[in-house]
Amino acid sequence: MKSLPSGRTEPVVSRLAFGAAGIGNLFTPVGEEEANAALVAAWTAGIRSFDTAPHYGLGLSERRLGRFLRARPRGEFHLSTKVGRVLEPMSYPVGDDLANGFAVPATHVRRWDFSADGVRRSLEASMTRLGVDRVDTVYLHDPDNHMDQALTEAYPALESLRGEGLVGSIGAGMNHCAPLARFVRDTDIDEVLVAGRYTLLDQSALQDLLPAATEHGVSVAVGGVFNSGLLAAPRPDATFDYTTAPTRLVERALRMQEVCTRHGVPLRAAAVRFALAHPAVTSVLIGARTAGEITDAAEQAARPIPNAVWVDLRAAGLLPGHIPTPDGDH
Repeated sequence: MKSLPSGRTEPVVSRLAFGAAGIGNLFTPVGEEEANAALVAAWTAGIRSFDTAPHYGLGLSERRLGRFLRARPRGEFHLSTKVGRVLEPMSYPVGDDLANGFAVPATHVRRWDFSADGVRRSLEASMTRLGVDRVDTVYLHDPDNHMDQALTEAYPALESLRGEGLVGSIGAGMNHCAPLARFVRDTDIDEVLVAGRYTLLDQSALQDLLPAATEHGVSVAVGGVFNSGLLAAPRPDATFDYTTAPTRLVERALRMQEVCTRHGVPLRAAAVRFALAHPAVTSVLIGARTAGEITDAAEQAARPIPNAVWVDLRAAGLLPGHIPTPDGDH
């Protein structure tokens, strides 16, 4: 798995990264053995970048990832987590956390906190769960509705943590491009993580975020390259951005799949390779729950794709002509 510098402080990341929301029991439970097997498969495939957050399963994702990484040499992997949601224990836990998307007992409540103190407390708790004394990258997690506090309190706190050496790189992670572009232009962040906005179906990151990142030398990690399922397996009941996919997008994805199939290429392979083709993108996060999912993603990322795929997608009006695509493999 090819590795590249990430951010201006240059920690090394693998081009494919393991997104650990799934092993935090996103939507449905994942057993301990199954979660560990997914991580083992990722490591075996050469993946050395791992992304998590307190939000994922109320800390379950961080605990599972930390247990796995403790047996690996610290200098051989890139670890990122997030701040912005502080976990507070419930006095009388009742029910589950499915209202927030995770099949775990509701042992804690999340509280938005982008204060300087909240950032430090969140990171300290994350490092305890992960079993590490430093984190390679810390992102402000979904500060969309808290931008003033994120910019005036949370960001300076991350700058201080970076200066103290507890954090290698700092950044922000969101589903929306405009606030990320604001961070790129108005702060000295190293990286951004954008989910679902640079895919075969949605290239809105090209309007502002990716040009700004290129201009300012900020690295971009792209998540959600399958748009939560539609680009992995297009069909009428597929999901797009975690809800039922609109008919027009299902039809568009099916047309893309037809083009790829003519050239013997799975659509999911084109989806991964497309996102990696932009020069500002240093890595693509794959949210895997099983060993099979992450092994397949690694194989698709390495699969040769004929240049004719991109030519035909453009000719069919399925990709704009100005968008960067990978160099043809044959």
